[in-house]
Amino acid sequence: MKGLWTPAWIARHVLALAATAGCLGLGWWQLSRATGGNGLSWGYTFEWPVFAGFVIFLWYREVQLALRQARGEPARSEPEPEPAPEKRPERLPGSPVTVGRPVKVAVRRDATEDDPELDAYNDYLAWLAANPGARPADYPGHLKK
Repeated sequence: MKGLWTPAWIARHVLALAATAGCLGLGWWQLSRATGGNGLSWGYTFEWPVFAGFVIFLWYREVQLALRQARGEPARSEPEPEPAPEKRPERLPGSPVTVGRPVKVAVRRDATEDDPELDAYNDYLAWLAANPGARPADYPGHLKK
C-alpha cells in the first residue's frame, strides 16, 4: 500500500480528486442554470456527474492494477497459452516481425484480356487528367454507351 504514496501517486490522487470535484461542481452549476430557465443545461446537469463517475472508475482501476503489480500478479487474469512448437510462428532473420498465416493478395487480371468498360474508364480518367478545369459533363464521350 505504501507504493501508492509516492510523489507520482500523490499527484494522481490529487488530480483524480480535483477532476471529480470539478465535474460535480460543473454539474451543480448546470443545475442552477437549468432551474433558471436554460433548457439545454438539463442534459449537462446529468452529464457532468457521469464524467465524475468515469474519473473515479479510471482512478480505481489504476489503483487496482498497481496493487496487483506490487503483489507480483500478472495484469491479465489468465495468461495466453504458449503455442505448440510446430504451430509457433517463424521469426524473420534480423526482424521483429513474425511470419504466421500467408497473406492473400488480389490477383490482377491478365493484361492480354480485353475489357471495353475498363478501357473506356481509363480513357475518361486520362481525359480528366489532361483537362483539369473541365467538368465531367464536358467529356466528349459521356453520351456513349
